[in-house]
Amino acid sequence: MAWYRQVSREQWKAFLATFAAWVIDAFDFTILTFVLVNIQESFSVNAALAGLLGTVTLLFRVIGGIGAGTAADRWGRKPPILFSIAWFTLFAFLSGLSTSYVMLFAFRGLFGIGMGGMWAAGVPLALEHWPKELRGIASGLLQGGFSFGFMLSSLVYQFGWPLVSADPDRGWRLMLWSGVIPAMIVFLVMTRVKESPVWLEQQRLRRESGQISRLSVGRLFDPDLRWVTIHSSLLMATFIFSYHSITYWYPTLLRNLQLAPLRYLIALNAGGLIGSVVLGQLSETRLGRRGAPTLGMIVGVLSAPLYLWSTDPNMLWLGALLIGLGCSGAWGIVPGYLSERFPTEARAVGTGFAYHVGAGLGAFTPYLIGWFQDQGTALATAMLG
Repeated sequence: MAWYRQVSREQWKAFLATFAAWVIDAFDFTILTFVLVNIQESFSVNAALAGLLGTVTLLFRVIGGIGAGTAADRWGRKPPILFSIAWFTLFAFLSGLSTSYVMLFAFRGLFGIGMGGMWAAGVPLALEHWPKELRGIASGLLQGGFSFGFMLSSLVYQFGWPLVSADPDRGWRLMLWSGVIPAMIVFLVMTRVKESPVWLEQQRLRRESGQISRLSVGRLFDPDLRWVTIHSSLLMATFIFSYHSITYWYPTLLRNLQLAPLRYLIALNAGGLIGSVVLGQLSETRLGRRGAPTLGMIVGVLSAPLYLWSTDPNMLWLGALLIGLGCSGAWGIVPGYLSERFPTEARAVGTGFAYHVGAGLGAFTPYLIGWFQDQGTALATAMLG
């Protein structure tokens, strides 16, 4: 039987609702990268400060990841997901009302709390609904949602920006607002999803045994999980650093080259979506959870010169596709890999902690690339180094 026929309607509903939430989360994060130049002009700030808007979002994801993960282990996966979607939607909207750089900086940080919370609670909800033997595939499909969201933001920018570009200060605000209504729809869809059956069973067993529930974040530092927590966080830091070094400033690089971003960003994110699914499936083979992303990273490293330095538009496009397949695709194993490393009672906070502490450690990538630009380093060189 084909794998997709082994997934029930209810399991698909939980997965697709979480996928949609991750897509819109990614959309709201990446749409900002297309208008960094316009934000610099509106608030008269340099590239380093523009990059810091991405850094503060990644840093504040740590708060959301730990907070929502702890709540998801204690009170169920759904409540913190719904809260997180409402939270990041609110601050995506308020970001567009900013009257100063400081205000925008604060709102993007607060936006990051919701972004981190949605992932931390959403991953266990989606994966725990699916059959255990299919979670590698589910992991790749789910993480591919970020590439899909990035692809949608590139389409909205391509076709929406010309309509508002006559007034750039107003235009970038409208770009930030473009994801608000879709996020509200996703919120309503998520309300109809059932709670994780794995979490419900774990709670039933706990009640029957009279076991006292403890704060799940403390479980991460018990002797049997301490190294798992540290190792997973450091691994995620390397993933975050490599990904945002090659993607956060990429729309700006394309604009500097006088190239329409859409063609290249579609290649990058279509590659990421395909790579996430393929490498997620390969992680179920003899390659395993380590071999599959290693293969992806090798493809990405070999493709970097084409991606950043080629003067031929067709080779630049090929480089974007290969970087997407390799570096972005390597993320396909992450949800499954992290969720398998932590037991049910600490799964949400474990995945949320590792993923977002890693994000915090790698958070200064957008700022550093902007700082190097201010010092006279070519953007392509700063992205690679």
